[in-house]
Amino acid sequence: MIIAMTGGVASGKSTVTRRFEALGVHVHDADVAAREVIEPGTPGLAAVIDAFGTDVLEASGWLNRSAMRQRVFADPGARQVLEAIIHPLVRQWLRDRAVADPEPYCLLAIPLLAEHIEHYRWVDRVLVVDVPASVQIVRLMRRDSIDETLARRMLAHQASRNERLALADDVIENSGDESHLDQTVAELHQRYLALASTN
Repeated sequence: MIIAMTGGVASGKSTVTRRFEALGVHVHDADVAAREVIEPGTPGLAAVIDAFGTDVLEASGWLNRSAMRQRVFADPGARQVLEAIIHPLVRQWLRDRAVADPEPYCLLAIPLLAEHIEHYRWVDRVLVVDVPASVQIVRLMRRDSIDETLARRMLAHQASRNERLALADDVIENSGDESHLDQTVAELHQRYLALASTN
């Protein structure tokens, strides 16, 4: 069984995935995929070079991420080109690992699931880690040492809380203390094992 997990920025997705991993669940992360599919020697990096030229590379041959980030935030067209290269590769990376996973179920950690849900119709369930926007803003300001204006701008670039919740089969409300997560994750783990055994 394949479960896609998502949530807004600073909702605590990493904290939740660590608890699933502690129970032996395999987590396949879209952020890891996004790095691996454009490592030196990959078709992904070759496509990025074709689109943007060799000046996006560091001397070591790796993508210069900070330079690329500045470029795509300054130019929405460049961002679309980059996403058109990377997103299909990330989806294939995730699907390959999910299909080959030997466990009863696995988690796919996909921060931008709601923005690209049409490409993930093959997952069995969606788990949303949810917090109110006010909590996200406070956490972002503390985590990234930024002001409230920038924190709100970051939230505005993602799908809304309601859009994510509309996709959810399961929700972990994560605005409180981390200690409650152990029981919540353990209960979901048992539910997923039971569901997987009936598939």
